[in-house]
Amino acid sequence: MGKKHKNAATEPQAVIPDSKPKKLGEKAYQKELRKLHEELVSLQRWVVAKGLKVCILFEGRDGAGKGGTIKAITERVSPRVFRVIALPTPNEREKTQLYFQRYIQHLPAAGEIVIFDRSWYNRAGVEKVMGFCTPEQTEKFLEGVPMVERALVESGIILLKYWLEVSPEEQERRLLDRIDDGRKIWKLSPMDIQSFDRWDDYTVARDAMFAASDTAWAPWFVARSEDKKRVRLNVIHHLLSKIPYEALPVDNVKLPKRKIKIRHDDTSSFRYIPELF
Repeated sequence: MGKKHKNAATEPQAVIPDSKPKKLGEKAYQKELRKLHEELVSLQRWVVAKGLKVCILFEGRDGAGKGGTIKAITERVSPRVFRVIALPTPNEREKTQLYFQRYIQHLPAAGEIVIFDRSWYNRAGVEKVMGFCTPEQTEKFLEGVPMVERALVESGIILLKYWLEVSPEEQERRLLDRIDDGRKIWKLSPMDIQSFDRWDDYTVARDAMFAASDTAWAPWFVARSEDKKRVRLNVIHHLLSKIPYEALPVDNVKLPKRKIKIRHDDTSSFRYIPELF
């Protein structure tokens, strides 16, 4: 699916349609997702066989769909190859470290794909907007991050950076949905509540981040996430196109003939769970 790694400086910009596409149905979504999952398995085998190092960053506002997109990417592949990194708030020791230090230790080794659910760009986003760092610290980060990412790319890491873009109306709908759904309430953090009315501040921070760090060697790719199903398919398709890989031959596997000698094993002493369903 992806044979060449194009340079962002010469890549044509996507045309954004004027009209909002209708929601993608579950049947059509699952059909396309299955095909993309098969491609991701092919990518996984290629990355392991060739010792590639892939690093994928996901950024965006609260409720933009980062977690669901990452889950769609990883649900059919090996967690030993696809590692998801979602770091908590830095502890007191980490606050004294070089800023990039806590992230560098999670970068991929050969044969790994590391996905950051929020990344070092926290310094240009939530930390800046919520006052967790000084303006000078943000400025120094934005000055230095292109050089750090250039060093990563020159070391052989394939670096992909995605920003999931959501409208204020859709973000509000999703955050309200979290309040009313016991399965999602854990996603609504106190920080989400505090930052909810700072839309414009996050817009300014995003634009400054793009201006400083959208480089030819590590460009930003923006994905519209009004429709969760569509953005998952679009992002998977895009990342497959950006990582050079080929489908490796698959061995013709057959199960051997099994010989079972114990036919009447006693399982009466096992502690079975209650069968409520």
